[in-house]
Amino acid sequence: MSLTRRDFVKLCTGTVAGFGVSQMFNPSIVHALEKFVPHVFWIQGQGCTGCSVSLLNSVHPSIAKVLLDVITLDFHPTIMGSEGEMAWGHMTDVAKEQKGRYILIIEGAVPVAENGHYCVLGEVDHKEQTMLETTLEMAKNAAVVVNVGTCSAFGGIPAAAGNVTEATSVPKVLADNGIKTPVVNVPGCPPHPDWMIGTLVFAINAIEEKGLEAGLGEVVKILDADGRPTPFFGQNIHDNCPYLPKFDDDSYAEVFTDKENCRYELGCKGPSANSDCYKRKWNGGVNWCVENAVCLGCVEPGFPDEMSPFYEAG
Repeated sequence: MSLTRRDFVKLCTGTVAGFGVSQMFNPSIVHALEKFVPHVFWIQGQGCTGCSVSLLNSVHPSIAKVLLDVITLDFHPTIMGSEGEMAWGHMTDVAKEQKGRYILIIEGAVPVAENGHYCVLGEVDHKEQTMLETTLEMAKNAAVVVNVGTCSAFGGIPAAAGNVTEATSVPKVLADNGIKTPVVNVPGCPPHPDWMIGTLVFAINAIEEKGLEAGLGEVVKILDADGRPTPFFGQNIHDNCPYLPKFDDDSYAEVFTDKENCRYELGCKGPSANSDCYKRKWNGGVNWCVENAVCLGCVEPGFPDEMSPFYEAG
């Protein structure tokens, strides 16, 4: 079975009979990808590792299936068994062998103050390897850069007002240094595991079917103006919120324990947020932010500054 772009969009929007919306990837789709198993490097800058934790919660396919069958994960500082120069050397050696063909996944913002020395990833021959230097070196030879989480995609919390590190989004760092490798943003604080796995599934399948250049062209076609895959980030939360009729009736909750009324007056940023949380839900489809609290707009470029204060109506 092969997965076309149209099939992917249908799966992501929940319009294929027999599939739920959350954690819904068909085993045969993942199996079809096993013919092309890309080398993947995951590096982390300024962040909380929450994106990695979210990824590990993938239900179907399981994270074990992804790591063992779908991709070859050559470097991930949180989950790999190796460390130090051995791990770093493996990454750089494989990157040279796979130049122009590997996938670089970046989690966390990139600090550029003090020549990037606010974030050091390792040391080789007594020379510190900063997040800034590593991002530039690895990105320029990648087939595609996938930014997971709002920190890498847009700057996020590390780049919020008052930071002294000059934390910057990966797309800006690459643009400022003339690196034109295709970039895909999968924001969220953290992103839903489906968003990360689904984006990889689509990219790998497109490359497998059409070749590297044409396949990446298919990936670019589904991105919005902020580099986000529209099947996941193409719908406004407020416009699809189950509390929308209450908003239209000016029936607003005054406390979070009110399960009946709209949460806009409690600070919900759903009108400014575009993602499919409202139907995909989280924790294996159990719940989502608006059911228990409010949407903070974490998938948007302006998060967190433009969404603050969080618990006041915008």
